[in-house]
Formats: sequence, structure tokens, C-alpha cells
Amino acid sequence: MTKINPQAQSLNETIKSISPKVLNLLSDRGKNIFFPSKGILGQSAEAKGKKINATIGIALENDGTPMRLNSVVSQFSVPPEESLPYAPSPGNPSLREVWKDMIYKKNPSLDGIEISRPIVGSALTHSLSICGYLFVNESDKIITPDLYWGNYRLMFVNAFNAQMDTYPTFKDNGFNIDGLKEKISGPKGKKIVILNFPNNPTGYTPTDKEAEKIKEVFLESAEAGNEIVALIDDAYFGLVYESGVITESIFTKLANLHENILAVKVDGATKEDYVWGFRVGFITFGIKGATAELYKCLEDKTAGAIRGNISNSPNISQSILQKAYTSDTYKTEKNEKYNILKERYLKLRDILSSKDVYKHSFTALPFNSGYFMCIKINGADPEKVRQVLLEDYSTGVIATSGVIRIAFSATPIDFLEELFENIHQAVQKCQ
Repeated sequence: MTKINPQAQSLNETIKSISPKVLNLLSDRGKNIFFPSKGILGQSAEAKGKKINATIGIALENDGTPMRLNSVVSQFSVPPEESLPYAPSPGNPSLREVWKDMIYKKNPSLDGIEISRPIVGSALTHSLSICGYLFVNESDKIITPDLYWGNYRLMFVNAFNAQMDTYPTFKDNGFNIDGLKEKISGPKGKKIVILNFPNNPTGYTPTDKEAEKIKEVFLESAEAGNEIVALIDDAYFGLVYESGVITESIFTKLANLHENILAVKVDGATKEDYVWGFRVGFITFGIKGATAELYKCLEDKTAGAIRGNISNSPNISQSILQKAYTSDTYKTEKNEKYNILKERYLKLRDILSSKDVYKHSFTALPFNSGYFMCIKINGADPEKVRQVLLEDYSTGVIATSGVIRIAFSATPIDFLEELFENIHQAVQKCQ
């Protein structure tokens, strides 16, 4: 094995002095990574603001502004200096501060709890993959409900040779607390847990009571000596349509719960702000007893992993979002889009409750939030039903994990009745 870099070793020693538990949770890659404060980056930082700066790896016009093609920059209004140069590997500093402030505003329960500065990744997939880089060793088990986003397999199993360790998602028409408890209770050691609410594919978010029980399960496991990384996939955060369901992130329950629990909030603009192609996500840490120095070490390791992976996330996307988040109309605009999705959700509820005949064809799994809902097909193969829908009804759905996932986020409200009638007819053909 290559000798560890002194900069990485220094970070590890600092982390160990503050929280040996966090050092234990890092993967071998996580222990070896660092953000290069010396070398080219360090020398470029020292030259910033100088009259002559021949360090940076971009091209400049003779007037010192970024070199550009008019055929490119004429298509957007963001100034060249805010769009064309590289963003820092940890992300645009202003955007990081704005997003951190937004986390606190969206999650009032975090008031008084110190969390790290968010690091900018290239949206959720990349950010979760970076978490795999930092925390997942070969043969580690990733604890997750059995209905999970299929991309987790690519990120954690195919890329890092981990294993998915699943439990049934639902029990008694709600989240399966007992299944989660069984998985993180024993045998004692390192645990990596993914919590994704609203869940993809089911569109389920725990109730307030379930969230408290999840918190209790984690606390009991930590007190028993388990060291836990809680990867909190908040891709669809904020899209909750029922009362009695948690409207804050489960991160709020875990970020200051126990010294053995490192909560990692992975979120972003992708789904929350309807900018899927902008590719801007965030990684934020929370653990009881943390200091600013510990968080800085974790931020440096995360930034180092990004630096060695994609270098940095798109600058133009970050600049646009930073301006949007500080605009006077942002909240109003976002509420308008939320209401459109909620209206579709309520229409779905009305369809399912008023059409008893559909019970012969499928059963809706619990859902209350997000972009999706799932149905379990009665007496037919979901993949065969999907094919019939494509061929006979010009209708596309996703067959996955033994269920059919329906993206009502992508279905205009006037098509919802036809969609479910098509599914009903296709199932009848296949039964």
C-alpha cells in the first residue's frame, strides 16, 4: 500500500484527537484522502490578487477577464467571471453559506446545533458516491429498506464492492421500524445506514411518531457500542403532502444524537428546485461533540475526494442558484410548484379511493410525499404489465423490485385518471 501523504496523516491525527469514532468510520480511501493545500493549488492561492498571476490553469483575455466565445456567452446572462472559471473544489463559498443558512431555516429543530459547512458535489449521485469513497470499504454492508433507488447498487456495490443489506420497507402499512432495528442492532461494529425520505421509489416519509422511533433505534444502537454512518438522502426534501408526517429532515434527529453517530446530509437543488441538469448537490456533516476543527477536517477530505474525482462542480450552475436563493421571488415560485405536485397527489388519492374495481388489479403501497408512488400488481408480472402498457396503451411506467413505480411528478393532472385506467386494463389482460 502506498505510504499515506503527510497532509492526510495530519487530518487523521486531528480527527482522532477530537473523535476517534469518526476516524474509525472512514474507509481506507477516506483515511488516505486530503485536500492539497500545497503544490499547484497552494501556490495559486498565494498568487491570487497579484498584478501578474501566471499560475491559474485558464485562459484570459488581454484585459484580464476570462477568455470566451461569444457564441457561448451570448446564450446566458451570468457574467463571464462568475460562470466560466473553475469553481473551488469545495464549492462556491457564497453558495455554501446560503445553503447552510437554508438548512437551518428549513429545519428549525437544528437551532443551536453546529453542523459543517456544506460541500458542493455534482448533484445527489455524485455526492452519495463521494460518501461511498469516504466511508465504504470492500465487503461493508449498506443497510437500507428493500425498496430503494437502484443507483445505490452502482454506487456502493459495483463501484466499492459493498453489499446491500436490506429489510422490508413497510410493516403494518407504515415504515418498518423493527426491520431497521434488527439490522443496526448487531453484531456490534461499524454500521452504514441509508435513510431516504421521501423515499424513491415509494414516495413515503415517516410520520412524526415513526421519526421519533427511528431516532430511538439509532440511539439504542449507538449506546450499545455500534459506530454508525447515517447517509441521509434528502433528494426530495420538502415535498410532503400530509399532516402528521415529518416536514424536517431526519438529519435533525441524528446530527447531535450521540458521539457514535455521524449524520451525513446529502441534498441539493436537483429535485428541490427543479434544476435536474444543473448538477448541484451538497454534503453536510453533523455529530455530537464536534468542533469546528473536526468539521474542517471532514470538509477537507470531502473536497479532496471531489478534487481527485471531477475537480469541481459547474460554476455557472452554482452562480445561478446563489442568485436565485437570494431573490425576492424564490419562495413564492417554489410554493407554486409545490402546490402543483400536491394537487396531483390529492387527485391520486381521490382516484384510488373512488375506484374499488382497481383493487382487483393492484394495491397501492403507502405514500405521502415526493415524486413517486408504487403499486403492487395482483396476479400478474409487473414487467409483463409494463410491456403491455407500452405496446397497447402508449403508457410508460417503471417496473422495479417487484412493484410498478409511477412518477406523478411527470404526469399532468388531466392524464392521471387515464393512467390508472390503462394500468387496470393492462393488468386484466395479464392476469
